[in-house]
Formats: sequence, structure tokens, C-alpha cells
Amino acid sequence: MDKAFGIVNFGGRRFWVEGMQEYRPSGAMSFLGRYRTVDFPISNLSNSGIDRIQVYIRRKPRSLVEHIGTGRHYNINSKRGRVHVLFSENGMDHDIYNNDIAAFLENMECIEQINCPYVVIVPSNMVYVQDFNELLQTHIESGADITLLYHSTDDAKEHFLNCNTVNLNKQKGVLSLEMNRGTAKNRSIFMDTYIMKKELFMDLVHRAHKESSMYSLADIVSLVCPELDVRGVAHRGFFATLTDFKSYYDANLSLIDFKTALSLFDPEWPIYTRTNDSCPTQYFEGASVKNSVVSNGCLVEGSIENSVIGRGCVIKKGAVIKNCVIMTDVTVAEGVHLENLVVDKHAHIVHVKEVIAEPGEPAYVRRGDVL
Repeated sequence: MDKAFGIVNFGGRRFWVEGMQEYRPSGAMSFLGRYRTVDFPISNLSNSGIDRIQVYIRRKPRSLVEHIGTGRHYNINSKRGRVHVLFSENGMDHDIYNNDIAAFLENMECIEQINCPYVVIVPSNMVYVQDFNELLQTHIESGADITLLYHSTDDAKEHFLNCNTVNLNKQKGVLSLEMNRGTAKNRSIFMDTYIMKKELFMDLVHRAHKESSMYSLADIVSLVCPELDVRGVAHRGFFATLTDFKSYYDANLSLIDFKTALSLFDPEWPIYTRTNDSCPTQYFEGASVKNSVVSNGCLVEGSIENSVIGRGCVIKKGAVIKNCVIMTDVTVAEGVHLENLVVDKHAHIVHVKEVIAEPGEPAYVRRGDVL
């Protein structure tokens, strides 16, 4: 689709998945055993026919750059399409200034060179499926200046905290954006997804920089709502925000439920990711797996219940894993009991026999750690 190009924006300053983001940007976080969170926005754009995509990274780029590579595994047109990774190098030591507006300004030349009239801006730390071609047509037909995607929820007091919400009038016009402080049950959660003309986008970036060095794109859009035609469009289906450690844990475990997974995964709308050549998971005599997602390349001798297991994990005889998110290449020794944990990649739990966190308060085992 030549009408629009895509921007995958990094998560805001308010969002931090404790432990995991010390090693990687939000887009590189493992999700459901075999994906990275950036796979969802790029796949949505690719499936929508948008094959010129910019991915912005604020910090620790290595893992995300390695995962995206040439972008061929996202079914991008090899002649004209491109996944372009762009960096924000200024203000690393002054995080309040290292926001998305600063990144856009630093790479404005790359934005100007793209010959598309519209831009679709999506977040790297939210998981959902959306046809952006359909959304773009809705935007064009409405005559709006900016279209924002939102998701209505009735549990905003407990979830989606620190996300922006959309204040709408009766005609679905956006009056303002404001942070969800957990004061109301029913809210329209802004999905950090925008559609607008490229020229307007560039004007807003420059205006935001003049207004305040700390302004984000959401801040400037909220500011101009009274003077521009800003519309909201409702999203249907699965939606998860990976904005803190608990939301990351809950989002992974929620997709163990088959009906919930069907609202995200559709054979006609594939989620692409970088794959590796590994054998199927082997289940040995005495192994027990209940209500879990187990990726390929694992060796399972123990018991797994209500958990997500990443690629290449080794679960020894007598080990028990319950309500856990286990990432790539983790070893759990014989007789070890793990419960309510997120275990980062390359960790080896071999000496302690029991690591159990309180239900509803998951604990974290660091990457490469030996317990």
C-alpha cells in the first residue's frame, strides 16, 4: 500500500517492565514463548500492505536489531519494502528528554524521504491485531485530521494503569487524552496508535519540540484536540499492554486459554517472527503438561501446569513448574519446584529446590542467573 508508511514507536517513559527491560528494549521482550512484542505491530503493518516501516529504539538496541535483521521474515516486499531500524542517540543520560519527539526530530530526514501521504504510528509494547488498511480508509472517508485507536474496558481501576485514556464526545470526537489513574471502572484506553497525514505529523513534531522538550506525541495531540478534527475508532478483540512487570506476566498467561488465544491469532492474519531450526519438543516418560504453551526444542521430564515455556528449555525429572513464564534456554533441575515466576533466558535453577512467589505477585529470575 503506497498511501502510508508505518512507524513502530517505543514505549513511553511511564512504562517499565522491571528486570526485563534492563537487558532489552520493550519491543525485544519475549512473548508467549516464541514471539517478541515487536512482531505484533510489524506483522499488523505487513498484513495491511504497509511495507515501509520504521522501528525506533531508545536504548539497548542489540537484541532488537538482531531479531529484526533484514525484515524478510515479516513478509515485506523485497524490492520496495524495508524495515528500517532508527536510533535515538541524544539524551541517553537524561531520560526525561529522550522521548519519541526527540527521536523523530533526530531522524526527520528519514521521515521526509518517504514518499507516502499518510503515516500509521503504532506502539511496540502493546499486543493486538488490527487491519490498518481498513482503519486508513475509515480515516480518509471521515475527513478527520487525526484518527486514534482505542479499546473500551470495564476494568480500568485494576488494569491499564498509567496508559492514556481517550475522552470522547457523542460523535466519537476526541476531546483530550488523559492518564488512567485507576479512578474509574469504564474507560476508553488509548492504544498509542495514530493515523494522520505525514505533513501534519512532521508539523506536530516540530510544534511539540517548541512547546516543551519533555512533550511526547501523545502530549501534543492532546493539546491540539480543540483545534483539529481528532476522531476515535474502537478496537475489537484481544488487547494487552506490557507496561509493567505484572501486566507482562498476566498477558502471557491469559493467552493459555484457547478461546482468548483465538481472539488474537488468526490463520488469515499470521504473526511473523524470526524462527530457528530446532527439533520438536520431546516429552519423556513421566512428563505431565496441563493447560500450557510449550515452544519447540524443549526436553520435558517433569510437570508443567498453567505456564508458558520458551524455546530450548530443559525440565528435569521431578521438576514442577506452575503459573510461570519461562523464557528461552532455561534449565530447571531435578526436583525443583517453581511457582508464580518469570524466569529470564539462560537462567539455571539447579541448587535451590523451591522458588515460590505469592499468587498475584510474580517474582523475577534474572537473565543468565544460577540459583
